[in-house]
Order: sequence, then C-alpha cells, then structure tokens
Amino acid sequence: MSEENKAIVRREVEELFNHTGTLDAAEEVYGPDFVGHDPTRPEDIHGIEEARQFAAGFRSAFPDLTCTIEDQVAEGDKVVTRWRTSGTHQGQTEELGPPTGNRMEMTGISIERISEGKVVESWDNYDAMGMMQQLGHIPSPEEAQA
Repeated sequence: MSEENKAIVRREVEELFNHTGTLDAAEEVYGPDFVGHDPTRPEDIHGIEEARQFAAGFRSAFPDLTCTIEDQVAEGDKVVTRWRTSGTHQGQTEELGPPTGNRMEMTGISIERISEGKVVESWDNYDAMGMMQQLGHIPSPEEAQA
C-alpha cells in the first residue's frame, strides 16, 4: 500500500500543482470529504471543489508553477512529502494581490492521509513568509533593518 499511496500524492503534485498538469484530476485524487489544513488560510479547505480552487489559485498567480518532490516516506495510511516549488508571480489573486513579476522559490512538507485510494486529509507546512518576501509584499529582515 505504501507505494500506491505515494503514487497518489505524486499525482496530486504533478497534476494539480504543476502548470503542465490538469485540475480535472482533483476528482480522482481527493476524497469527497477531503479536509486540507493550510497555515495561510483562516479556515480549512473542505471537499474536492475547494481543493481544486486552492490549486487553481496558485496556478493562476504563478502560471509557470513547478513543484518537485524531494523526498517521500509512507507508513500505514500516511504519506509525508518534502517538496520544492517555484514560479513567477504573473497573475492577480485575492490572496497575493496584483502580479509583481518576481520569482519565488519555497520549500514545504505535507502529511497526507489516504483512504480508499484518495487523499482525505492533508496537513501542509511551507515557507509562506519567505514567499511573501520574495514577492515584495513584506520586507526581508535585511530590508526591515535598513
């Protein structure tokens, strides 16, 4: 089961969070009762459509979004993935504002629970502050001291 579970998460990353993938894969990747815990959102992500919208938001802000899996470990019904993503801020979104044209690169870790061949829960942790600094939305520590 571990290899199959890792393959489900790889498909999520490749299809939903890479600019070359398809958002239509959401129905095949997420369970209907999916819950996503994301540190940048005040409320959890619920269901397939909200998960698709979350991925679509990143892809809209970063049309060249590329996400690479660095490591994966699976045990039981959980898959832990260490990933790296990069893109150019070229699209306007409510969360990230108007495009800055800046490149961003960030790393993160996701822990996902799989049930009946689908992701049903996800806990994400990534460098959102570093991303916002790279986009110029908040000053870096060096800029803040100047």
